[in-house]
Amino acid sequence: MRVGGILEKIILIGDSGHSKVIEDSVKSRGGLVIAKLDDKYQKSIYEHQVLKGPINRIEEILEDDIRVVIAIGSNYIRKQLVERLALPLEKYAKVIHKSTIISDSTEIGFGTVVMPGVIVNADVTIGNHAIVNTNCVIEHDCIIGNYVHVSPTATLTGNVVVGEGSHIGAGATVIPGIEIGSWTNVGAGSSVISNIESNTTAVGVPAKVIKREVF
Repeated sequence: MRVGGILEKIILIGDSGHSKVIEDSVKSRGGLVIAKLDDKYQKSIYEHQVLKGPINRIEEILEDDIRVVIAIGSNYIRKQLVERLALPLEKYAKVIHKSTIISDSTEIGFGTVVMPGVIVNADVTIGNHAIVNTNCVIEHDCIIGNYVHVSPTATLTGNVVVGEGSHIGAGATVIPGIEIGSWTNVGAGSSVISNIESNTTAVGVPAKVIKREVF
């Protein structure tokens, strides 16, 4: 991952298993993770030349040539951290593993990560701070909102719309033309054959709503 021939340097917010996969994706493009910041650290240390410390250290180390990725799997927490940091959108990197197959007509937002083995076909739009996880398939003309997480091996067939903050579980399949609302969870292995409203959880084959959130 190079910008104008310059090695891209990345700060990851979060240091867990998810951040390990993102770090591998950064490295696959020739990028460099310089820090992993997480509030589980009370003081700063260096591990294999990577700074590890509390999130507030970002104020000291974020320079013009450094970009940021929120390396947290939870959609809610990822959004909370984006709001907490209040950085310009352009300070966030787009991390795309080199093994992906992505159409030239795809649009990918800032802070979004695309993991190994992903296939994204023509005229797909993926929002900011989304996660497109390992070996999932997103077919033509899908629209993926901000803070969405599409889990490993999930398949979104053509013209699927997924609203902000929703989570598509591992191995789930969504048939063409379906709309999934915002902040909705689709269970692992589910088959979605009808629209699903916002703020719900749907599971099964075919997927049925089993829970509605009350705000």
